[in-house]
Amino acid sequence: MRKIIQFGEQVDGYTIPVLNEREIRASAGLLFLIMFISILNVVFTNNFLLLKYTVVIFLTDIAIRVLINPKFSPFLILGRYIVRNQVPEYVGAPQKKFAWKIGLGLAITIFILQNIINSFGPITALICLICLVFLFFEAAFGICLGCKLYARFYKDKVQYCPGEICEVKDRQDIQKTSRLQWLIALGFLIYIVLIVTFLHDTFNQHPSALWDIITGSNSM
Repeated sequence: MRKIIQFGEQVDGYTIPVLNEREIRASAGLLFLIMFISILNVVFTNNFLLLKYTVVIFLTDIAIRVLINPKFSPFLILGRYIVRNQVPEYVGAPQKKFAWKIGLGLAITIFILQNIINSFGPITALICLICLVFLFFEAAFGICLGCKLYARFYKDKVQYCPGEICEVKDRQDIQKTSRLQWLIALGFLIYIVLIVTFLHDTFNQHPSALWDIITGSNSM
């Protein structure tokens, strides 16, 4: 029974249970995708059916991770398969459990509001946004926002963070951002603003079929 209900794996060389960050990031990407599609469906069609199914799926998966065992989570299983040829990157299980408890709380709240009470409003939208942000940061940047909260409460207990960010050390030159690079990023932001300002009317025109443009049929 202990092998079934547990959190994290015992790996040689690590003093505490760990998880594979690579499969976690893959699973976060999958969850982000279905959640994002479901929310877009609500925004553009005002249909909440897909979102309700997604909430149930998300709640079930996160509950399995926290209450039973992460290795039985369907999305972590898919994530493990996707990154099966990549070298594992081990991270401490305690901070992940703390982060996923936050996710479980959010999932339960939105399930009650969305599926049981059958309501919508700013609270539901805010929780969905928070979930999307958490999943996006995990999948895109490998940053566990919930783990950062854990580090604030249990600073001396944090071990094996992704990218070894728990270790206090100087960044290498390749990790440093120069003033020129920041200026380029700022210039690109200004470039986007100019595009939106001056090309809005042009880009807002509805496109025509390519064949009609070639044959001149759209001018008739």
